[in-house]
Amino acid sequence: MDESLTLDPAVSTSLWSHLLTVGGFLLAIFAMARLLSERRQPGNLLAWLFGILLIPYICVPLYLLFGGRKIAQIAARKITLPPGRHDLPPIDEAIRNDPVAQTILTNGAGPAVTGNTVRLLTDGEEAYAELVTAIATARESIHITTFILGRDDTGRRIIQLLAARAAQGVKVRLLLDSLGCIFVSRRFLRPLTDAGGEVARFMSMLPLSPRSSANLRNHRKLAIIDGRTAFVGGHNLAREYMGASPWAKRWTDLGAIIRGPGAFQLNEVFLADWCFASGQDHDRLARETNPDSMHPVGDSALHVVASGPDIKGDPLYEGIIAMVQTARRSIWVVTPYFIPDEVLLRMLVVQARAGRDVTLIVPAKSNHPVTDAARRPYLRDLMGAGARVLLFQPGMLHAKAVIVDDRIGLIGSANFDMRSLFVNFEIGVVLYSPDDVGRLRMWAGDLVRRCEAQHPKRLKRRGVFGNIAEDLSRLLAPLL
Repeated sequence: MDESLTLDPAVSTSLWSHLLTVGGFLLAIFAMARLLSERRQPGNLLAWLFGILLIPYICVPLYLLFGGRKIAQIAARKITLPPGRHDLPPIDEAIRNDPVAQTILTNGAGPAVTGNTVRLLTDGEEAYAELVTAIATARESIHITTFILGRDDTGRRIIQLLAARAAQGVKVRLLLDSLGCIFVSRRFLRPLTDAGGEVARFMSMLPLSPRSSANLRNHRKLAIIDGRTAFVGGHNLAREYMGASPWAKRWTDLGAIIRGPGAFQLNEVFLADWCFASGQDHDRLARETNPDSMHPVGDSALHVVASGPDIKGDPLYEGIIAMVQTARRSIWVVTPYFIPDEVLLRMLVVQARAGRDVTLIVPAKSNHPVTDAARRPYLRDLMGAGARVLLFQPGMLHAKAVIVDDRIGLIGSANFDMRSLFVNFEIGVVLYSPDDVGRLRMWAGDLVRRCEAQHPKRLKRRGVFGNIAEDLSRLLAPLL
């Protein structure tokens, strides 16, 4: 071989280094252009921009894997929810014209509906017992979405029950999030699939597979029985959330059973997600739903709010903004993680300074220490404005709720953080009926008896390393 054609090792190394530098620069430009074109909160935007500029070789790949928030191709492929049906029971004009209802409707959600019943599920044993009973008595279909399916007694028992019903001819469809259920094997699910049940995984983690994203997770928790009865809230199908018997380490959570037109709308959310993940025909599955599920069964008015990358607007976030903005007496927030964006934080601060009762209930220690560190400056700002911060203990508080003026409430799967409000596929239910909101307020009042007030001294910045940890946590907060 002619030695004149062989590159000197030093020259070769220099060339590769130059090519890598140019490639990294081009990738950074591409990532920044895409980032600036997206509708993002300032904190989230700055966190990604600084990361891409300072450590592009790490943050550019991370952004390409985890940074997307709204992806047009996904929204185009995924069936959008219908704006409403003409055969829905007529809603009260006062509710239809409510600023919160109007804000949610004009941001891409369906209409508020009446004719429902709502029953809160406030402990894991009750939630498990009601779900087991509903599965056992299903006649036509069982549709379940969960972020986490435990490989424990709870998860195993649910799979066994679903398999038994599938074997009896009930249409069973189980939708699992690919990240939350990453360790759930086909072998674990085999009893269900062998019995004729169907399982689909939402958004593969593999970057080259169709309908994939490592960032856009389906955090919704839904179970719809026969299209008439819907379970919604924070309960995953795992021992930490629910079980047949009490468990000392079980988390405190909140859910609800909804019957009536609201259950029909929640089933529409499931079908849209299922057909996106499985590739099945939506119209064919929609025809399976019994039209009787639209009939009124009670007097409760509510608003089903699906939010996520498949919705052009941010109806859940802007609905919360409208709730806070229209408060005249009180704003109670219950959440496991408190990392709001700047706009939402400022509105809560302003309301507290205006003399409103702004109460935040969070776990004393959550299951994610980094989010506990990230929340500290937000808690300081709230308390400095006169808000009350209560720490739930002992144990983990996983419930999510917002209650305003004892006249309107919100429950569902979304945490009070930027990932839930801007990135995840989430589901919320806004309650308008006084009796439903009153029961939600009573539940929150019971939580207070298990809380202690956050002492301002414990939120003070402590030491160099403590300050650095807090600052880094707050910088990363938009990415959590």
